[in-house]
Amino acid sequence: MTKFRVGVDVGGTFTDIVLLGVDGTVHTKKISSSVENYALAIIDGLAELFGEIGLDGKSIEEIRHGTTVASNAILEHKGAKVGLITSKGFRDVLEIRTLRMPRLYDIGWTKPKPLIERHLRMVVDERVDAFGRIERPLDLADAEGAVGRLLGENVEAIAVCLLNSFTNPTHELMIRDVIRRAAPGLPYSISYEVLPEIKEYERTSTTVVNAYVMPIVAVYLRALRQGLDQAGIPAQVLLMQSNGGLTTDTAAAERPMNIIESGPAGGVVGAQALARAKDLPRIITFDMGGTTAKASMVEDGEVSRAAEWSVGAGVMIGSRLMTGAGYTLKVPAIDLAEVGAGGGSLVWIDAGGALQIGPESAGALPGPVCYDRGGEIPTVTDANVLLGYINPKQLVGGALKLNAAKAEQVFAQKIAEPMGMTIERAAHGAHLIAGSNMIRAIKAISTERGRDPREFTLFAFGGSGPLFACGMAGALDMRRIVVPPSAGLFSSFGLLYADVEHRFGRTFRRLLREARLEEIQTAWDGLSRQATDQLAAEGFRGDQARLRRSAALHYKGQSYELTVPVPDGPIDAATMAHLEEAFGREHLKTYGHRAGPEEPVELVSIQVIGLGLRQGAGVPKRLWPSRAEPEPPPPRPAYFGADHGWMETPVLRRSDLSTPREGPLIVEEYDATCVIPPGARASLDLASNIVIDLAQPSM
Repeated sequence: MTKFRVGVDVGGTFTDIVLLGVDGTVHTKKISSSVENYALAIIDGLAELFGEIGLDGKSIEEIRHGTTVASNAILEHKGAKVGLITSKGFRDVLEIRTLRMPRLYDIGWTKPKPLIERHLRMVVDERVDAFGRIERPLDLADAEGAVGRLLGENVEAIAVCLLNSFTNPTHELMIRDVIRRAAPGLPYSISYEVLPEIKEYERTSTTVVNAYVMPIVAVYLRALRQGLDQAGIPAQVLLMQSNGGLTTDTAAAERPMNIIESGPAGGVVGAQALARAKDLPRIITFDMGGTTAKASMVEDGEVSRAAEWSVGAGVMIGSRLMTGAGYTLKVPAIDLAEVGAGGGSLVWIDAGGALQIGPESAGALPGPVCYDRGGEIPTVTDANVLLGYINPKQLVGGALKLNAAKAEQVFAQKIAEPMGMTIERAAHGAHLIAGSNMIRAIKAISTERGRDPREFTLFAFGGSGPLFACGMAGALDMRRIVVPPSAGLFSSFGLLYADVEHRFGRTFRRLLREARLEEIQTAWDGLSRQATDQLAAEGFRGDQARLRRSAALHYKGQSYELTVPVPDGPIDAATMAHLEEAFGREHLKTYGHRAGPEEPVELVSIQVIGLGLRQGAGVPKRLWPSRAEPEPPPPRPAYFGADHGWMETPVLRRSDLSTPREGPLIVEEYDATCVIPPGARASLDLASNIVIDLAQPSM
C-alpha cells in the first residue's frame, strides 16, 4: 500500500490540504476554514479527500501542519489568564518595554496593553548579579507566597523571569518546583528553560508570550489529535515553526512561542527548495491568500531570518527601523513583511472620498459578495471577478459557485457610482491599489534591506498571488516570475520540504581575543548534547541527526548583535579569527560599514540547531498530480487598464503552456488563477513551473 504524507495549512479563509505519496502522486483539497474550531476543517477535508481517492487513515504516515492558532490568540487578546513572578524592582518591565516605536513622529501612538495585568505580576526579593553570583538568596516562603497569590487569582498559567537568571537559574528552578507542588498540571513558563539569554524585556516578553498561548495551543492540539484518532488517522503530527523547521506536537505544546508565525513559513521553505532545484540564486517570495499578503527573500539558497520580532502588532510591514508595535519574541523566525491585502480584503471609500483596500477582511464567512453567503461589502476578489480575471461562475474546481451579478450590483452601488466611475475603472483601481499595497511588502524585504528587486525572480503563490504577480513585478521592473505547481496550496506543499529543527542557545559573553578556547568549546559541547538528546528522543540518530552552530556577536559597547554561522570542528584560534572576519562582513552587509581591526569583537551568545532528517522523506523529483485538468472554458473578455481596455483573453490549462504563449492569457486551475498580461511570454519548465518573462520596458 502506498504511504502518504500530508501537508495542512490553515488560513483565515481556506484550509489547504496536500497528500504526497512516496511514488510522487499528489492529491489536493481546498476547503473553507472552520473559524470556531480550525481542527474541524482539517478532519472534514481529509475525510472528503479520502472518499474521493479511496484511501483510509492508515495510509497516512505523517501530518505536517502550519497553524495560526497561536498568533490569532495574541492578535485577538484571547490567550490564557497568566501570572508573572519576577525580581523585586522589575514588576513593570512589560510596560516600560524598550524605546522602539513603530511610528517615530506619532505622538498619539500608545503602547499595546501588556498581556499580564499589573495585579497579576508578583515580585520576590532575590538578586543574582550579572556573573551568576547570588547576592540575595531567595526565601522559599516568599516564593510560595507569590505562587499562592497567583493561584488565588485563578490564573491559567504562570511565567517566571528573574533578573540575570540566564547566568544562574537556581532561584527560577526553586519557583518552578513550588509551582509543581502547589498546582500539579498547571502550565508554566520558566525563562531559563525558554530563553536563557541576555536582555531583560526581550526575555520577559518571550517567556510571557509562551505562557499566554500555551493553554490555547495545548487545547487545540488535543482536539486535533482526538479528531484524527476518531477518524482513524494515527499518523504523527509535526508543526511548522516560525523559523521554517518542524517540531513535534508535544514540543509545540511546551514551547508554543516557536509556532507563532507557523502559517506563512511553509511556502517560503518550499520556494527555497524549488529555487535550489532551478538554480535561482535570488528570489523574492510573494504569498497572497484571502486575508493577507506576505513577502520574503531567499539569497544564495538561504532563507532570510530575523533573530527577534514582534507579534500582535496587526499587519507587519517589515522595516527594521519601525519596530515596537507588538509583543517581542526573541526566537528566530523567517523574515517576513506582511500587508493586509488578500482576496477577501474589503474595498471601501474613506471620509475623503479615496478608495481604500483592507486591512479588514471578509474572511471565510461571509466572504466576498460573489460567494453569495451574505457578504454586502465588496472585496478584492469581487473586483477581479468583474475584471474577468477570475472565472465568473465558479472557483475551486466548481466546488464554490459564484454570483457575479450580485458582485456587480454591490460594487456599482457602493464603489463605482459614489466615485463617478464605470464599474471596470473602479474595479481596476481597486486591483491596482491592492497591488501597490503589496509592493510595500516586497520593498520592505528588498530595497529597505539594501537589495535591488530587479536582480531577483518573483516566486508567486497563494490563491491570489499568481493573479497579481505580473502587475507587481512590472511596477518594480522585475523581469521574471515563477508560479509553482499547486500554487494555491503551495504553503501546504512547502511543509513537505521542511526538516525537524530544534534550537538551543545561551548567553556567553566573552571578548574573542581574550576568550579561553576550552571554555567556549565546553559551552558549545553542552548545547550540542542537548540538541543530540532531543533529536534522539524523537528517533533521529546517526546520519539522520545533524548539528549546525551559530554565534551572535557585536563590537564591544554595541547594544545589538548580528548572528553568523560557525564552522564545524574544534574551537581554536582559527575559529576565533573566522568569527571576527565573518562578523565584520555581516556588519558591512547590514549597516554599510565595518570597524577597523583595532575594534574588539565580543561574543554575546552561542546557539546550536539540531536538524532531524527523515530517510526517504524528501519530495520526489517527479510529481504526478491526481486531479485531472478539466477542459478550459472558452475565452472571455478581461480588462487590462486604460491602455488596452477589454481584450478577448484565452483561458488555458497549465499543461497548455508546454508550448510558449504570448499574453494576454489566463491560466485557470483548481486552486489558483494566473493572469499573464499583454506583452508577456509564458512557458512551462521541466518541473511544471509556469515561467513568465515580462517585456523589457521601452526606453
